[in-house]
Amino acid sequence: MIVRDPGLPFLPGFPLGRVELARLCSLLLEALGLRGCRFDLRLVDDAGMAALNRKARGFPGPTNVLSFPSGEEPRKGAFLGDLVLSVETLAREAHLYGQEPTEHTARLLAHGLLHLAGLEHGETMDALTETAVEAAAGAFGRAFAQIP
Repeated sequence: MIVRDPGLPFLPGFPLGRVELARLCSLLLEALGLRGCRFDLRLVDDAGMAALNRKARGFPGPTNVLSFPSGEEPRKGAFLGDLVLSVETLAREAHLYGQEPTEHTARLLAHGLLHLAGLEHGETMDALTETAVEAAAGAFGRAFAQIP
C-alpha cells in the first residue's frame, strides 16, 4: 500500500503518483529477486521524516528513506515491512547528485527494500541496488527521463 501524508506536495518530474510508484516498486522487487513480496510505502515531508527519525533511531533531522523490516523471510507472499520516503530530501538529493528524479527514487526504494529483506550496508547492498536501478531504467527507458 502507498500512502501520502496529507498536504505533501506533488513535485514535477518525480514519480510520486500511485500508478508510477506501484510500477517502479514492482520492477524493483522483481530485479531484487523479491517478486511476490509485499511492503507498505509512506511518503512524507522533511518534518515528518525528522520526527520519525528521532523517534525510531534517535537521530535529529530528516533522512531520505527509513526501513522497518517485519522480520519475515523474503519469500513469495511475505510482508517485508514498511518503507518511509521523504519527498523533500529525495528532491534535494536528486538535484545535488545530478540524477534524474526517477533514478534517485529507484535507488532509494531499492536500498530500502534490501534493508527490508535483511541486508546491511556494504558492497553487496550497493551492487544489488545498482543492478535493480539499471533494470528499472531499462524498463522505464531513456534513463528514467520519462515515465510512460
